[in-house]
Amino acid sequence: MTETISAPATGEPAHRDGVTTSTHLRRAGLSQHAISSRCRPGGPWRRLLPGVILLSNREPSRDQQLRAAVYHAGPDAVVSGTDALQAQGIPLSPSRRVHVLIPIGRRLASHEFTWLDRTSRVPDPVLVDGIPFAPPARATIDLARHETDPDRLRRLLTLPVYYGLCTAEQLRNELDAGNQRGSSAVRRTLLTLGSLRDTYQQGVARELLGGVPLPPPIWNVTVCDSAGGRLGLVDAWWDEIAMGWLLDQAAPRSDHSVASHLPLTGAGVVLVRTPANRLRGDATAVARELTSAFGAAARRRRPRVQALREVAA
Repeated sequence: MTETISAPATGEPAHRDGVTTSTHLRRAGLSQHAISSRCRPGGPWRRLLPGVILLSNREPSRDQQLRAAVYHAGPDAVVSGTDALQAQGIPLSPSRRVHVLIPIGRRLASHEFTWLDRTSRVPDPVLVDGIPFAPPARATIDLARHETDPDRLRRLLTLPVYYGLCTAEQLRNELDAGNQRGSSAVRRTLLTLGSLRDTYQQGVARELLGGVPLPPPIWNVTVCDSAGGRLGLVDAWWDEIAMGWLLDQAAPRSDHSVASHLPLTGAGVVLVRTPANRLRGDATAVARELTSAFGAAARRRRPRVQALREVAA
């Protein structure tokens, strides 16, 4: 069971996730002897890192390790690497140690589950549940510098773009701005990836759909008529109602763009066309358009079209 320690001035808990510091405990009225006694083998607490206490004698969870690492590293510390990407929505296998960026002048040693990485470029953090995480581009490049397997490196560099968290250009800028040690393989891989513009836009679209009450679509679909003749390609497709979503690069009134999708609408497909710059700049209106179109598509009789080369969302 985790104890609650209250700060004398406010009465509010002086810990989060059951993790606190010796300083907080002393301010709450406990002596150093009392703290040390409770952290002895068999006691109710355990010391996770120097000056950081878990108010339980159980094995710490990953969240507790993250909190402990930040408390130990001190002000301006930022968690990077795998944990930062996981916190911002990218599914990755957990790393053995918490990668923490600290200012270059801070003299602290890494301990057990922490890796304290001194840098002159501590980034502005993204706060998730009060824990400061590195932005996606920085966290990805920090992790990529230490990846030796070419296939895993390529997948790692693609993931934040796929999830719409950053662009390939932002990854290149982050690589150029940082320490060049370990950057050659990362640079070569980024060159082979190109702009990944379509991948990024679909990632932003996936994020937008997370807040829309629609079933998940399938992605990158070629739509054909009943005889197998190609009608067109859509970015997202709801097969049960034959509705497609196009993330247009061209201006929304481009005659060429409209003409190229006439076969789809002529076959009865309900088509929502969204200029890519509206995905973030006008997301609420785009969500309304998709929901309205979905309702209209569901009310009409489904046309005889079929989807080929489907890629599951």
